[in-house]
Amino acid sequence: MTCLFRCGNACAHPAPNSSENEYFGDMLQAEVSRRGIVRAAAVGALVIGAGSAVAGAAPAYATGRPSPAPAPGGGKGALTFKPIPPNRLDALIVPNGYDWSVVAKWGDPILPGAPEFDIDSQSVRAQEGQFGYNNDWLVVLPLDRQRNRALLVVNHEYTNEILMFRDYVDGAPTRDQVRIALAAHGLSVVELERQGSTGEWAVIDRGRRPYNRRITGTTPMRFTGPAAGSSLLRTAADRKGTTVLGCLNNCAGGITPWGTVLSGEENFNQYFVGGDGVPADDKPALARYGISTTTRYPSGSRRWETAEERFDLAKHPHEANRFGWVVEVDPYDPKSTPRKHTALGRFKHEGATSVVAPDSRVALYMGDDERFDYMYKFVTEKKLRRGNSRSDREHNMSLLESGTLFVAKLAFSSASEIDGSGRLPADGAFNGTGRWIPLARGGQSLVDGMSIDEVLVHTRLAADRVGATKMDRPEDIEPNPRTGKIYVALTNNTNRGGTNPADEANPRNANKHGHILEITEDGGNHAGETFTWTLPIVCGDPNDPSTYFAGYDKSKVSPISCPDNLDFDAHGNLWISTDGNALTDHTGATFNDGLFAVPLEGPERGHVKQFLSVPIGAEQASAYVLDDNRSVVVSVQHPGEITGATVDNPASTWPDGDFARPGVAIAWRLDGREIGA
Repeated sequence: MTCLFRCGNACAHPAPNSSENEYFGDMLQAEVSRRGIVRAAAVGALVIGAGSAVAGAAPAYATGRPSPAPAPGGGKGALTFKPIPPNRLDALIVPNGYDWSVVAKWGDPILPGAPEFDIDSQSVRAQEGQFGYNNDWLVVLPLDRQRNRALLVVNHEYTNEILMFRDYVDGAPTRDQVRIALAAHGLSVVELERQGSTGEWAVIDRGRRPYNRRITGTTPMRFTGPAAGSSLLRTAADRKGTTVLGCLNNCAGGITPWGTVLSGEENFNQYFVGGDGVPADDKPALARYGISTTTRYPSGSRRWETAEERFDLAKHPHEANRFGWVVEVDPYDPKSTPRKHTALGRFKHEGATSVVAPDSRVALYMGDDERFDYMYKFVTEKKLRRGNSRSDREHNMSLLESGTLFVAKLAFSSASEIDGSGRLPADGAFNGTGRWIPLARGGQSLVDGMSIDEVLVHTRLAADRVGATKMDRPEDIEPNPRTGKIYVALTNNTNRGGTNPADEANPRNANKHGHILEITEDGGNHAGETFTWTLPIVCGDPNDPSTYFAGYDKSKVSPISCPDNLDFDAHGNLWISTDGNALTDHTGATFNDGLFAVPLEGPERGHVKQFLSVPIGAEQASAYVLDDNRSVVVSVQHPGEITGATVDNPASTWPDGDFARPGVAIAWRLDGREIGA
């Protein structure tokens, strides 16, 4: 059921990437050094100057993440919680000494006048004022210097109408059901407040909440950058190619140093029909993005064209080109217009996360979540201004409109030793070097035979031409604010092998558990074009010889499968959310997804510990460790999403005991000290 509604059964179809890329063979030699620069803290949506690292810690790198606040208890960063065991309980489970509560769930009213949720009395108007469906990536942004008020910003990735409506008929939705589903997509912005002096936070349910906002599948947005106005973006409804209605399938995201959020559109292809009726010249690009060009109604079609004609490509062949972008939203200005930045390229975006380079340009890292697709980087043309003036703010808000778009090409240190078994090479590590290959710079194409519009709208085709390295589903990519290293969640790829054999960066055939990639930019320069890489974690059952945990004693490691979203705490520990756990118990039943933490430096490097598990059928879609390190907010997506489940026959009753509702929860330590540490 999850495969059907989230991505249109992508894994049941051939991978869209059929290119035969050659791997980058030059073994680059570079001595890697780190250059620390202070982190810019976003409060009230303004860069307010230098934040400082926690006492005794390594230099902090300037990322979009606000500076950490001093945490009570003086934690040293060690992960001291006792890991929870894998389980199949229909509950959210945390370690002893911790508690949790629900912050917001599907249908909760967040705008003035929105009604309380009633599954039997849903309407478009109600959903437009209520918390959306299937929350994914989330972040908590400060509203005051005391850190007692904050904004929760949440993506709503997709809808599952079977679990939303009692009377849904698969393949034959009513007009209202389609329009309600569109309203349940997008983002929610919700104001929170701390509960006393604890690590618990809750939605403010009294008085005026001026920041609260719903962005949906019909919210007006505008295009920026070199491809704005392109003929490839023009439709009957928008003959200038500069505006678009809504965002779809928003998955991961990121924060900018100037206080906005970036939200990535991922599996947008599933919403469209009629690919067989588009002009012949449009078909190769549509097919490369997973849209069928041989049949009008692909398997699992949502049939949204019955309510909005724009989803019929036979009538509006360029409408699909208007999705698959990074969307920038200013959460501090509920009247602002979201922007889709064409300079960042179009693919199945997981998100975009930022680091400020030594020369004050901003680098964004992005993954394309598809089997055998690529990792990307964008470096702004203009430099970040660190002041607080209106002109500084306006300048920074334009940074993502121009720059250089790159795709990654990897080289391997032990290529001849990789046989697909996951066995370590003789040098004791999966590692190598790499280069960021430029696709576009300064509004000009750098790919032979492709215009700038084609490079940015059909970015996958451009990356194919330069021979980018095929990866095992690059999902979230996150910079470590302590070291500046970049971490990539490679979720899985059971199709690895055969005509796409294992390589050192994707070392297992039939890779069903995924792995973590670590990138170190040469010279600590995130605006540069060369890097080194290694695989610190190869996921799975620690008893499986194909797994690897940075050399740590595997008898002490929690089993982990299918890493998806990543986050860091104030000490530089990596927190990993999983999606699609492929580990099973003695009966063959799969364990629930969860949240895991692992140190990346020192003697505990590689010691993965499970902190939390989500209810049956759910994905632990995202986590955000609050900046005082006392709480972690988690996104519990699609609880009970198991084939055969319905509203009246639920596979999960989380969180209220009746039927399943996706929601956001928060976990905190009862003694008020830092989580984990």
